[in-house]
Formats: sequence, structure tokens, C-alpha cells
Amino acid sequence: MSARTRGMGIHIGLYYLTDVPNLNISAIYAPTYRRDVLIMEFENIKLTRDGHIAVMAFNRPEAMNAISTQTAREILAALEELEQDDEVFAAVFTAEGDRAFCVGADLKERKTMTREEMKKQRALFVKAFTAVAEFSKPIIAAVNGFALGGGCEFALCCDFIIASEQAAFGLPEVGLAIIPGGGGTQLMPRVIGRNKAKELIYTGRRISARDAYEIGLVNHVVPADKQMEKTMEIMREITKNGPVALRQAKRSINLGVELDLHTALALEAECYNVCLTTEDRDEGLLAFNEKRKPVYKGR
Repeated sequence: MSARTRGMGIHIGLYYLTDVPNLNISAIYAPTYRRDVLIMEFENIKLTRDGHIAVMAFNRPEAMNAISTQTAREILAALEELEQDDEVFAAVFTAEGDRAFCVGADLKERKTMTREEMKKQRALFVKAFTAVAEFSKPIIAAVNGFALGGGCEFALCCDFIIASEQAAFGLPEVGLAIIPGGGGTQLMPRVIGRNKAKELIYTGRRISARDAYEIGLVNHVVPADKQMEKTMEIMREITKNGPVALRQAKRSINLGVELDLHTALALEAECYNVCLTTEDRDEGLLAFNEKRKPVYKGR
């Protein structure tokens, strides 16, 4: 079953690799396997798998993990792979290096672009942001360092954020005479409320991890050297559960919050019924009665 339908029930606008022109997937990565860890070799991101947990990391620390055209293409390729991999129950989105999660678009690359090239890149970037926002499995941002502009928006596209004490967040686009265009004007109000989001976006203000926690932008703030430990602890709590149930819970929350209550409850019932007929549901009941840990397979 394709990523377009598996576990989603309906399609809500996710872009796929076939939508990206001139994308040679085989030229982007070459998969190799070491024990239970899947390593996919990319140029600008790093993708690994530890059991049922995938970790996707920006890997341009020398450029503050700025988003280039190649980076956006690789994010699309990686997410498509993770959608199709039934062994991946959930994912972490993080970054290599300790200075920045991501500082937004690579302005050095844009400096030499024509207007037409910038339009094409812009369309590609929108697809990358949308792919993260509509990824069907739980995806958690582990933000270490600056998350500015598009970097902040990629974090917002995830289900929630775990920040290091050194993290800083901001949407400074108005200072460049543009607006946040990776979901910032839509996601920030949904996360922290309309008026607080307006203040941050209108001023372009940068805030600390502690301030971000106070306004509800991030769920946890931890020391930098403990961040991935805390993140993986939470991920193990998540991935011990049924993967179909995780996808349906995410679908019910993300779609239902935008609906009137009557329609949202009907959506919840539909998502519940998807889980009801799975092998995993049978395994969960059997394991409970046998007083053992369930072994879920996503079926």
C-alpha cells in the first residue's frame, strides 16, 4: 500500500517524490545496513534507524544547517522512504552540530539565482515543509541551537519540540520584507495562540528555549548533553505502542482540531474503527491477558 493511503484514510495534500522534477533518487542516497540500524547516505542530511525509531538530521553544520535546494530534495526522499518502511513507527528530526538546528534558507545559494530559479526552489521548499507537517507517523523535533526562519518552521511542522537549553527560536522574515512561508503564519498561532504568534511574527523577535517553553512552543527543555537521551526516552515510550494506533491518533488529532465537535467525534470513531480490525489490536489484548509485552507489527 502506498504512503498516500496507508494509515491515513484520506489524502490531505502531501506531496510525493513524483511531484519533484528531475529528481534522481538513486543519485541522492545509497542504502546500506549494519545490524538493526538503517543508514542512508545523503549529502546534506543524515538518516539512521534504531529499532523502530528513525532519526533524520540536518548535516550541514558548517553552514548552520541552512536549507539548500539539495537539502529539500533529500528531506522529501527521506520522508518518502520512512513512510514506506513498516519497521519505522516514529521519527526524530534533529541536526548535526551544536550551533544550529537550522537557520532557514541558504541565502548564499539564492544570491546567484534568477527569479525563475527562486520560484522553482520556493515550490520545492513548500513540498518539503508540507511533507514534514503531513508525515503520517509521529515525528518529534529535537532542536539544538538556533531554529530560525525555515528552521523554526520545520520544528513547528513536527508533532512537538524538545529543545536544548541553548536553543533559540524566531521567525525574522518580516525583516527581509517577506513573511514566514513554510507554515509559520499558520502553525505558530495553532501552537501558542493567535495574539502571541502575531507579536513574534510582527517583531521578528528571537526567543530562548526557556521563553519558548513558557509560551508552550516547546514541550521540554533539557541540557544539551542530555537532549538526545531525553528525546530517545520519549521515543521509546511512543514506539512501544501500536503503529497503526499511533498514525490514527495523529490523524484524529490533526484533522479533528480543525472541525466542529460533532464532525470531529465522527472522525475519531472512524479512526478508532481502523484500529479495531488490525492484527495489532488482537496482539495487544492477547499480550495483556498473557501478562507480557506486545509485539506490534503495524498490521
